[in-house]
Amino acid sequence: MKKETRTTEEKINKLEGVIGTLSPLKEENQKENNKHATFKTKEVIILVIITMVVSLFLGALGMQKFMPISGSRIDSELSEFIKNYEYITKNYNGKIDKSEIIDSAINGMLSNLDNNSNYLDSEASKNFNILLEGKYSGIGIQVYNKDKNIIIYSVFEDSPADKAGLKAGDIITSVNGQSAENMTSEELAKIIKDNKSGEVSLTYKRDNKEKEIKLNIASVSINSVLNRTYEKSGKIVGYIGLGIFANNSYEQFKKALEKLEKKDIDSLIIDLRGNSGGYLYIAENIISLFVDSSHVIYKIEKDKDITSHYSKGNNTKKYKIIVLIDGKGTVQELQNLKSGDKYKLTTKNWLTSKGVWVNEKGLTPDVKIELDEKYFDDPIEDNDNQLQKAIDEAIK
Repeated sequence: MKKETRTTEEKINKLEGVIGTLSPLKEENQKENNKHATFKTKEVIILVIITMVVSLFLGALGMQKFMPISGSRIDSELSEFIKNYEYITKNYNGKIDKSEIIDSAINGMLSNLDNNSNYLDSEASKNFNILLEGKYSGIGIQVYNKDKNIIIYSVFEDSPADKAGLKAGDIITSVNGQSAENMTSEELAKIIKDNKSGEVSLTYKRDNKEKEIKLNIASVSINSVLNRTYEKSGKIVGYIGLGIFANNSYEQFKKALEKLEKKDIDSLIIDLRGNSGGYLYIAENIISLFVDSSHVIYKIEKDKDITSHYSKGNNTKKYKIIVLIDGKGTVQELQNLKSGDKYKLTTKNWLTSKGVWVNEKGLTPDVKIELDEKYFDDPIEDNDNQLQKAIDEAIK
């Protein structure tokens, strides 16, 4: 698969009320809002999204705690920084915001590290928190731009939009009396987010008929999981897709798994493609649904010390499980700054249960297959050859 997958950035979504992206959910599932996860046992078959496949359970960013920053010895390099900071703030011929100077310096330090150590300004931090917490204030839709229109991509279950009858495919023609033609999804999100009345007026078009509705802004739970079944050759294949390891993803995943198991599935596909990461402990809890406590599910390496982490589960699943993944092999922690900004810093390596670090190398898949070019132009299930291959493997 090619790195320029038009998943999040181009194909989909802006959460109204949130400027940020979520992992794409395939077109045929626009009306569903569920989730997905990942893990590995001897029965797991891995199909790759890109050749840089990485480990079984997460391309997750392991933000276990907000770690306090302790004082450090002032060495010669730090003395150099302090000296120049004092010179600049005292002698610059103009106005200086010392807080911005410090934030910029931190940003500069991070820019010289790995690609997963990032600076997040206050707006990005806010949206990042929304995605990780799995809820936000809004009306409950994801939208995208096409042919000068804003089109609803998906509607979150039990949200104001869901209760008002909005559906995937509806075209938003105006918001609060303002025409939505040529409006970007970001502009729509800003109008809704900045609304002070707690109510939004939308006009939408469906089957060439327009209808105006009023929606209350409310707390909306973001569904990060998709689930469904496929029946082929007399076998029932379960499917769970997981877009992020958010605070509420475990409950959503567990519910989806229980629903599928009640249908007596013969095998399960777990789709982590495009997963944007999240909390490490959520990934641990999800994996623990599949293997008992005798299994090491991953290891953490810090300063050459390696710690094994075991499953918290009570039993090991017997059915075949196929995992579709991409990701990385490092753990990031999140730091808060006084300005409201945040940054992520790579602090550890995570290893497979056998102690292998797969960062930028990946695992050797049981089945290697690149995503068909047709999927980039028309992202429907029939064009998702990786998923179709996974279904074929699942019924063997």
